[in-house]
Amino acid sequence: MKLTPAAIIYLSVAAIGLVGTAYFNITGFTSGSGNFFAAWFANPAVSSLSVDLLATASAASIFIIIEGRRLGMRWPWLYVLGSFVTAVAFVFPLFLAMRERHMSAPSPKAD
Repeated sequence: MKLTPAAIIYLSVAAIGLVGTAYFNITGFTSGSGNFFAAWFANPAVSSLSVDLLATASAASIFIIIEGRRLGMRWPWLYVLGSFVTAVAFVFPLFLAMRERHMSAPSPKAD
């Protein structure tokens, strides 16, 4: 299966999301500067970004499950589970790339 230009762009965004969030997540967990999750609401600006992320992650998770099932993609719930281990910034564009790849695949011919 060939990757479409859109899939390549989504994979590029996924790579940036993975590297960018991994760096700050690792730094946050290892810095010893307190509770990682309490820092999500340390001030109004960070609280706004945290609520924004949580709402977007919720919508993305619903979309991944519904769209994945609609298209017959295998195990769409693994993307949602993966977002808890890595980041939505990585998993959602990865799902979009795999969705693009799935949609561009030739349909099986009926006999």
